[in-house]
Amino acid sequence: MLDDAGTAGNAESAGSTGDAEGAGTAGSRGRAGTAGTVGSGGTAGTVGSGGTVGSGLAVGSGVTAGGIPSRGRPYTVARAILRPLWRTIPRRALVTGAVLGLLFAGIPRLFSLRLDTWAGLNLLRAAALTFALGLAFLLDDPARHITAAVPTRRPVRVGLRVALVAPSAVLWWTAALFLIPEQARPPVGAVTLEAAATALLAPAAAAVMVRFTDRAEPGGAVCVGLLAMAVLAHLLLPERWTLFPAPFAPRWEGAHQTWAVILVAAALAGAWSCAEPLRRWRPAAFAHR
Repeated sequence: MLDDAGTAGNAESAGSTGDAEGAGTAGSRGRAGTAGTVGSGGTAGTVGSGGTVGSGLAVGSGVTAGGIPSRGRPYTVARAILRPLWRTIPRRALVTGAVLGLLFAGIPRLFSLRLDTWAGLNLLRAAALTFALGLAFLLDDPARHITAAVPTRRPVRVGLRVALVAPSAVLWWTAALFLIPEQARPPVGAVTLEAAATALLAPAAAAVMVRFTDRAEPGGAVCVGLLAMAVLAHLLLPERWTLFPAPFAPRWEGAHQTWAVILVAAALAGAWSCAEPLRRWRPAAFAHR
């Protein structure tokens, strides 16, 4: 009898132990499943739709530690990164280009000069080129390599930079046009097309350099290249291919058709270069193959 009772007791203890181990295993599995899935109201250690992990990072809310949403509505993302982007815009270069451009356009009024349409057109071209040289620095960001992995995509960041500057550029060009006396003012539509193509060419070239090189500040190289290209185009292109004809010259219409092509090509190249590449291209990569 005692042996049977002892045997039964041992069996019961073993069963209790097995149940406890099974419950512990189940609990461990449950906790692992909870940690790997989405719960509700979790805190540090438990990932939940309304929970937090570590230092107050909201999981599932789409907000990073810096307060910038990683996903969500475009308006919410744009509003969150607008102020940081405004602080990183190279305002000194932009203001310098704008002021120098207005000085070029204001020469007739500053010195009370009576100019013809050809002189007024050249002053506006010089003003547009000077302003474009300032726009070449628009994408400069000394912290580019530090912020390369931010959740907001590059097209959004570049688009917001352009959107912040575009209204000021329109107002600047309007002021430059009015600084030229009316008798010396060239056809507004044609010269505006030239200015728009020149202004868009600078940030488009900077976007191409950002995509294909490791430069954090491509503005200097783009500025030198744009200035050299403008001078060489004026000096080396023959008369039948010139981009800077006199008003109402035979080449006037053809030149502005070319300017329209340059404008579209610059816009397409800039938009294409804003996409973040899956793999950075380097010429040295071919040497290892």
